[in-house]
Amino acid sequence: MDSRELVKKTIKGENTAGPTPVYGWVGGNPGIAGAIADSFGSVAAFEDHYAFDMAHIFGGPSPFDGEKIGKIVASEGELLPEALLDIPLMPASDMASYAGAKAGFDHHKLRGRFCYVQTPGIFECLNGAFGIENHLCWLAMYPGEMKELYRRQAEWNIEFALNMVEIGADMVHISDDWGSQNNMMFSFDMWQKLMYPPHKRIVSAIKEKTGGMPVSLHSDGDVNAVTDYIADIGYDLFHPWQESANMSYETYLQKYSDKFAIMGGLCIQTTLGFGNFARLEGELRRVFGLLSGKRWCLCTTHFVQDHCTAEELVFAYDLAVKLARG
Repeated sequence: MDSRELVKKTIKGENTAGPTPVYGWVGGNPGIAGAIADSFGSVAAFEDHYAFDMAHIFGGPSPFDGEKIGKIVASEGELLPEALLDIPLMPASDMASYAGAKAGFDHHKLRGRFCYVQTPGIFECLNGAFGIENHLCWLAMYPGEMKELYRRQAEWNIEFALNMVEIGADMVHISDDWGSQNNMMFSFDMWQKLMYPPHKRIVSAIKEKTGGMPVSLHSDGDVNAVTDYIADIGYDLFHPWQESANMSYETYLQKYSDKFAIMGGLCIQTTLGFGNFARLEGELRRVFGLLSGKRWCLCTTHFVQDHCTAEELVFAYDLAVKLARG
């Protein structure tokens, strides 16, 4: 089976004996991208060398009118929720803005890859307008206005995602960081009242309009408080299931492996990029021992950091491919 079929079967839990899908967030930092280019010619050549099974596609319009927001911040010193509600969102229907994403789909589909597309979250997306510190304050101070902003954002996100599906996405990927290193960034009650409804709305609408296309969630950190709700919302895959933030693989295997898939396993916080090749090998072998044959796609837990050398990255993926594909 080709890469697209392999990933689809893995997400559904139907790939118990086949190879493990291989991927990595390798192009997001200029330092490591430059080191990869020095060794391979380009990040794309690195992806081809290891025959990555997946591709993470970015692009499309922004929801926010940066010029209007900038004028308010310059005048008032901060952007309040009420003021943002008075600024209409930019059109998600500007199809010319999707040209970069379309080129990405075309490139990776020629290589048979499963293409998932970055789409805005809710909390993470509004951080771009407010800044994270103000945003956390506004959640407590203006819950009514924030609920309406999130509702409005959800409707925009649905239109954006469906446009991406139309031009080639195999899965809609929603990025919405909720976790810190040892807990959520807000209370469970706040999450349930303000975050859960728009996520449920977005995922339900995408599945309804696409006949059940898979939808994935990215959230860094410790989100143990809400993992019971990931499948309830309708997510089919979660990234990164961060073991270094108290998210144990044993818990996933015991409680959630029959509900959704996970992507990750190569930790950029504790394992990759520290020059300890023996530890890197040991961790990769340990994780493959736990997760091979499960609903798991190998990936870095986030973008590979600049302090990782090309030599270490090559070592990691030489071994990962060997363990994944035999």
